[in-house]
Amino acid sequence: MPTMRLDKFLSAQLNLSRTDAKKLLRAGRVTVGGAPETKGERQLDPDAAEVSVDGNPVVYREHLYLMLHKPAGVVSSTDAPGDRTVLDLVPPELRRAGLFPAGRLDRDTTGFVLLTDDGAFAHAILSPSRHVPKTYLVTLTRPVTPEEAAAVTSGLILPDVALKPASLRFAETAPDGLPVYELVITQGIYHQVKRMFAHFGDPVVRLHRVSIGGLRLDPALSPGEMRLLTPEEVAEIRQNGV
Repeated sequence: MPTMRLDKFLSAQLNLSRTDAKKLLRAGRVTVGGAPETKGERQLDPDAAEVSVDGNPVVYREHLYLMLHKPAGVVSSTDAPGDRTVLDLVPPELRRAGLFPAGRLDRDTTGFVLLTDDGAFAHAILSPSRHVPKTYLVTLTRPVTPEEAAAVTSGLILPDVALKPASLRFAETAPDGLPVYELVITQGIYHQVKRMFAHFGDPVVRLHRVSIGGLRLDPALSPGEMRLLTPEEVAEIRQNGV
């Protein structure tokens, strides 16, 4: 990989301005290979260099890929004045310029949101031509009829759009007695899931996304929590796009 200036490396990995990165260096808080370094212009191999700040290793990541368990009431946006956004949930150590949600959920929808600063990757999983499957748990007011299930699985026709065939199966009965279905779709039509069931006069009570591609939301994540995806998990999402 091409070499990179140390101050640029610190700025990118720690979400600092170049000025603040240079302040760290001047303060003697940075080491490279175990030795103190104060020169921001020093060139290094970001993949191989052993850089630490205050004794804490700084690992180089060209891009970030974060799995967020989005809670209700949070907006899937980078900027929404007066509202709490998914970026507000990112802990300081994972914040980075250019981070955005790759695929949005409604304010009241919960579950898996992928945050990244990799525009090409986001395009690959969001592009309609890729047909990346997304799985939801849909809580309804009543059971789906056989005729409605057949319409969903064969390709529901809405007034303005023909939907692709989707997978639908009964999952469980919620604690409040309402039926919960697992739905897998491969399109990104605006408000698609809610529109599908509103078409049958059965409004969605709760909507929760459990997977993108072949990757499921980590059950260890509580609402509002997130973690880095492993390289294997990023590949899992990529390979499920057609």
